Amino acid sequence: MTTPFPAPPSRSAPWPPRRVRPRTQPDLDTLTGLRSGKPHYFPEHRTYAERLRRVILALERISAALMHTTEGSEALVRAVVEAAAEHLCADWVVFALVDGELTESRPRHLVRGPDGAEWPDVRAMPAMVREHLLAILHCAADDDHDREAHSRHLHVPVRLDGRVVGGFVAWTPVNREVDETDRSVLGILAGQTAAALQNCALLDHSARLLARTTRQTEDLAKRHAELQATQAELGAARQREVLDSERHRIARELHDSVTQYALSAGMHIELARTDVEDPRLRTHLDTAKDLTRRAVEQLRSAIYALHHGEGEADEDLPSMLRRLSGVHMPDELRVEVRIGGKPVPLPPDCEQSLFRIAGEALFNTAVHADASRAVVRLAYTSGRVRLTICDDGSGRPEEVRRSLRAASLACPSGEHRGLVNMAARARELGGTLTFRRSRLGGLQVQVDIPTPCATSAARQTAAGTRVTRR
Repeated sequence: MTTPFPAPPSRSAPWPPRRVRPRTQPDLDTLTGLRSGKPHYFPEHRTYAERLRRVILALERISAALMHTTEGSEALVRAVVEAAAEHLCADWVVFALVDGELTESRPRHLVRGPDGAEWPDVRAMPAMVREHLLAILHCAADDDHDREAHSRHLHVPVRLDGRVVGGFVAWTPVNREVDETDRSVLGILAGQTAAALQNCALLDHSARLLARTTRQTEDLAKRHAELQATQAELGAARQREVLDSERHRIARELHDSVTQYALSAGMHIELARTDVEDPRLRTHLDTAKDLTRRAVEQLRSAIYALHHGEGEADEDLPSMLRRLSGVHMPDELRVEVRIGGKPVPLPPDCEQSLFRIAGEALFNTAVHADASRAVVRLAYTSGRVRLTICDDGSGRPEEVRRSLRAASLACPSGEHRGLVNMAARARELGGTLTFRRSRLGGLQVQVDIPTPCATSAARQTAAGTRVTRR
C-alpha cells in the first residue's frame, strides 16, 4: 500500500510567505554575544572588550613609535613619550635614563607637559615632576605612594639585561584611572624602548664604522694610485739611467777611438801637405784637412750631445744658445749671446731646429771665417722669432749664397751640406734664411720664423728658401 504524496497547493492557495530578517553589520558586541538593547548583560565581557580595544590601539602606537629607531635615539625618545602620553591621556610624562647607562643615547631625559609641549628647563618644572626626574637620573626612583596616588600615578622602570637603565613616570587626569592593563602596556613600551635605544646605538656605531671604512678605502685607493705613479716614475728613471749609461759609453768610445783616428788623419794630412809641391795636390790636401777638422768638431759636438741629451730636457732655447757658446769653440773665437724681447715658449722640434742652425753657423765661423768674435742674437717680436749670427771674419755673403745654390743642385765632394741643412730647417719651420754683410765686418746669418712654428708637410714643400742680396 503506497502512501500518496500530498497534493501540491493550488494556485489559489499559495505557500505561506517566508519571514526575511533584516541584515545588519556585525559589531564587537554581537560577536561576544552582547545585546545592545540589554547593556546589563555580561558586564565583565564588556569591560574585557574595552580593554582589548585599548591594548590593540596601544600596541599600534608602540609599533609606530619603534619605527623611528632608524632615525636615531632623539626621534625614538620623542615617539615613545608621545605614545605613552596618548595611551594614558596623561597630563605629565617623564622619560629619563640613568646616569652612565646608554651613554650614546640623546636626549638623556624628556618631560612632556599637559599642553603637549616639552619642558627642557628642569628648574621650571613642578616640584613633583622634578623630584621624580632626578630620582630616575640617580637610579633612586620608587613607587611608594598611597592607593589614591596609585590610581593616577604610574612608575615603570626601563630594564636592559637585568639592570635598570631608566624609567617612565606618568600622571593621568582625575577622570582617568590607571589599571593593570596600563601597567602592562607601559611595561611593554619600556622594554621595547630599551632594546630600540640599544639598536640605535648599534646602528650609529655601524654607520660610523662604515664611514670610516669608506674613508680608509678611499685613502687606500689614493695611496695605491700614488704608489703606482711612483713605480712608473721609478721605472722611467731607471730607463733614463740605462739610456744615460749607454750614451756615456758610446761617447767614451767615440772620444777614445773615432776622434783619435780622425785627429791622426788630420796630422798625417798636414805632414803630407808640407812635402807636396804640386799646387793642385796641395789644394786637395787642404780640402781633406778642412774636412777632417770638421769631422773632429762634429764628433765633439755629438759626444757633448750624448753626455747632455736627456739632462737638458726642460732647457729653453736661450739657455741652449748660452750653453752652445762655450761648447767646443776654439779658444781664439769669443762668442756672445744676446736675448731680446719676452721669451715665448716654442715647440721642442722648433727650438731644436733653431739650436742646430745656430750651431752650424758658429761652426762655419770657427772653421772657415778666421773670425775672432761672434754675436748670437735671439729676438722675440709680435708673432715672429728672429735668430741672427754675426761675426768679424772673412766670409762674404755672395760667396755663401753661391755655395748654397751649388750644394742644393749637386756637390760630388759633399761640401757645404751644412748650408743645405740650415736652409732645409728654416724651410720646415715656415721661415726664411738670409745672408748679408755683418756690422762687425764679416757675415750675418739670419733666420725669421713665425710663431707658432710651421712644421706641416705642406709648408715644407711649398715654401722655398729666399736668399736676400744686399
